[in-house]
Amino acid sequence: MTRPATPATPATATPATPATPATTESPKTAVSTTAPTGGCGCGCGCGGQAATTRFEKVCEIIDRHQRRGDRLIPILQEIQAAYRYLPASVLSYVATALGLSPAAVYGVATFYAHFTLEQQGRYVIRLCDGTACHVKGSMKIYEALSKRLGLGREKKTSDDMLFTLETVSCLGACGLAPVMLINDEVHGQVTPQGALELIDGLLAAERNQAKAE
Repeated sequence: MTRPATPATPATATPATPATPATTESPKTAVSTTAPTGGCGCGCGCGGQAATTRFEKVCEIIDRHQRRGDRLIPILQEIQAAYRYLPASVLSYVATALGLSPAAVYGVATFYAHFTLEQQGRYVIRLCDGTACHVKGSMKIYEALSKRLGLGREKKTSDDMLFTLETVSCLGACGLAPVMLINDEVHGQVTPQGALELIDGLLAAERNQAKAE
């Protein structure tokens, strides 16, 4: 990961003729390497005028942890809980705000399996494939879900961004094997048909919510 760049000062274009003024493109937003004066005070580079609500939320999380570098892991946990993944641009903001190198922040984000740098669906399905679950048919559940959602080993998130399917080595609930999590909700002794019924229930709830809106 490269270090965040200081935003370039946009050049002002001079009209070629009074009748046809030239237009200029707005400069792309870059992450500042220095803490701004005033603004939100978190040192994230937004100057109190973050480009998106996402970065405003990041500043709030950083402030809540008093901009302490030793609080990097819980800061990243809160950011991922809010946005379901850790975008590279957010990692750069966090590095700048905490006075850490982008490489250090990226290293932590990629070291722990809990963190993900890829955008996930609204419902993250974690299917256990530990010994007990595997013996009791967890891969049959995986195959049924993959077929239903149009997923595969190289494609973990559905096109509608509703579902992400992952396998994990253990969920610590071997007595309920086969086990899967949908977000933070545990489902034990799951069958392929039962897993599909759970998905159908979530899809029905999504449709009902869309109609209500």
